[in-house]
Amino acid sequence: MTTARRLADLRGRLAAAARPGSDRSVQRQRERGKLTARERIELLVDPDSFVETGGLVRRRDSGDGGARPYGDGVVTGYGAVDDRPVCLYAQDFTVFGGSLGEASGEKVIAAMDRAVRTGCPIIGLNDSGGARIQEGVVSLAYYAEIARRNVLASGVVPQLSMVLGPCAGGAVYIPALTDFTVMVEGIGHMFVTGPAVVAATTGERVSAEELGGGPANSEISGNVHYLAPSEKDAAEWVRTLLSYLPSSNREAPPHYLAEPVHGIGAGLDELDRIVPDRDIEQYDMRRVLRLVLDDGELLEVQEPFGRSIIVGFGRVEGHSVGVVANQPLTRGGALDIDASEKAARFVRFCDAFGIPILTFADVPGYLPGLDQERGGIIRRGAKLIYAYAEASVPKVTVVTRKAFGGGYAAMGSKHLGADVNLAWPSAQIAVMGAQGAARVLHAAELAAAEAEGRGAQVREQFARDYRARYANPYLAADRGYVDRVIAPHSTRLEVALALRALRGKRAATPARVHGNIPL
Repeated sequence: MTTARRLADLRGRLAAAARPGSDRSVQRQRERGKLTARERIELLVDPDSFVETGGLVRRRDSGDGGARPYGDGVVTGYGAVDDRPVCLYAQDFTVFGGSLGEASGEKVIAAMDRAVRTGCPIIGLNDSGGARIQEGVVSLAYYAEIARRNVLASGVVPQLSMVLGPCAGGAVYIPALTDFTVMVEGIGHMFVTGPAVVAATTGERVSAEELGGGPANSEISGNVHYLAPSEKDAAEWVRTLLSYLPSSNREAPPHYLAEPVHGIGAGLDELDRIVPDRDIEQYDMRRVLRLVLDDGELLEVQEPFGRSIIVGFGRVEGHSVGVVANQPLTRGGALDIDASEKAARFVRFCDAFGIPILTFADVPGYLPGLDQERGGIIRRGAKLIYAYAEASVPKVTVVTRKAFGGGYAAMGSKHLGADVNLAWPSAQIAVMGAQGAARVLHAAELAAAEAEGRGAQVREQFARDYRARYANPYLAADRGYVDRVIAPHSTRLEVALALRALRGKRAATPARVHGNIPL
């Protein structure tokens, strides 16, 4: 064969490999409002940066006479996001329904291995009919092989999943093992068993959307970290997320040029007015975060789930920080099961990738109630304590108002290893709130006062006395549990100075295989 013919043959094979499935299968994809695998990759990576690998791989010849299109239902390769390398794979629903077989499984594994070997994020774009039935146990074996690599890559390189179509059965555990999962509303679905199987086994009649659609996974189960209205928005969110993360645990988080914080900036006196004078009044913690973080920007994670706590990424002086903050607008900022697990997982991610943790505490404690106790608030709430105590990255905590009971300890207290603890003058750091303490400590006096018709007046006096003696930041500062009591308007400066001082922190950890977090 001449060189010209060889080149023509190569061009023909590459052209065939670059084509999606049949025209009909592509049309069905369009009718569902979905893009093709390569169109999705183009949205995600920098222009002209994607290099496809394994494009000429085909389904193993099993002797059954089945079709053997190039690619075998998944597009794999490497590219760049903001000029930083990434590895990725995108399941192609137009070829074999994106199902996983031996050849496609090997392609995914090769992409994951390359990410770990070169130290860059791995991104999976999920749109698959599941295991390829024709290949039997081989397909199941590759799901397990992929899952094992997810585990081995955990804490080594960031792992991101995008759910852009069906993701069911054993396939759902792949996104579940990654660090962040993004789903597109209306087209993405995740469930272990679909509606037909649920109806056959339990008699429950549910739609795919009710069972595993966006709201079910983002608001109720917490499986999804961001629910996007479109594929374009999902890609933009992933690109923004990557801008806060290091490429691997061997690198420092990215640093962007920013004006150093030299003094009290204009407009920060708003912080002095955010916390209401009355304990029962609420305020939005996001207002505080916007005034402390660079440009007021916070990339929030799992916003609709565990709403009594806020987690997300921001920057201070151009450096990435992971933010954990109680949200007084929801349950007064109490730690329930969902909030505890949400924050614990986030803290552990930040610790794995060297991202400092900035905590804002306004917490009445762990949420009481029969449902919480029976749901395992003891075991599951302990995850947050474990995560903070284990984290060795710089940790700065600001107490804005209340920090009571176990909530005080759990929310980045000095006792769990926080490096710098700050408190506003409005901070109430105590075993419990003043009203509750008055009822416990002065039950007899209050009963007598109630009989005389002076109950409310006497109770308020006892509460004032308790606040003055115990529920303030100065007792904690006297003990060294709070490093500085600061004016709210100086918070951004104080946080910047603390993080600046902690930038070279090196923490020794005990020799062990790993701890035993209360899972």
